[in-house]
Amino acid sequence: MRTQILFLVTLSFILSCKRQDKHKTVVEKAPKKETGPVGTSKQVASKTVSGLRTFKGLSDTTFIRLADFSDEFSYDLRYATENNFLKAKVYDCAECYTRVKTAKALIEANNDFKEQGLRLRFFDCYRPNSVQYKMWKIVPNPQYVADPKKGSIHNKGGAVDVTLETLDGKVLDMGTDFDFFGKRAYHDNLDLPKEILKNRKLLKETIEKYGFWSIRTEWWHYNLSSASNDKVADFKWDCKE
Repeated sequence: MRTQILFLVTLSFILSCKRQDKHKTVVEKAPKKETGPVGTSKQVASKTVSGLRTFKGLSDTTFIRLADFSDEFSYDLRYATENNFLKAKVYDCAECYTRVKTAKALIEANNDFKEQGLRLRFFDCYRPNSVQYKMWKIVPNPQYVADPKKGSIHNKGGAVDVTLETLDGKVLDMGTDFDFFGKRAYHDNLDLPKEILKNRKLLKETIEKYGFWSIRTEWWHYNLSSASNDKVADFKWDCKE
């Protein structure tokens, strides 16, 4: 009897150790969580073979760095330089962030442009609200800069300033430079050469197919319709040294 009791105790101990080892293995193999720019600790962005990330596991309102999800765009981020209407550098470094839903729409639009031998070139993307205050301090005029107290769709991660270029980097003629504030930049100004009107029409009609809308006075500015009700944000990205 004593021998049987000892055997049962020993067997129970062995089975308990196996259960602990099995649990330990599961914990060690659990995927690591990735903390997103807006605290999306439950969301994980997987990667493709090329090293680019996918949107799997990310909500549409998460902020992402566009270049991490596509290498098919071109960038000329003016507010990280003094080559803009402010004549001042207001970003610490040049990065293009948007919310996931904006990035998805941009990638779809860009795929359309690529079939025509073109791609999107970005002047500005998401803009932290604190940067909006910097801009307002330099040019406190709502005709040129949105009042930071209300914020702009740029501050919501749903607006981009773009143009088109060929796949080998030749920028299409749009009639004015980025941030030219005058009638020549208006969408409804048809007193322009046919090539310029054709280029603007191509940009406008194509990108609007993917949920964006334009403003009358700036040929380069497009807002994602579904981002209008998102909150103004002040997420700031890290700059690589």
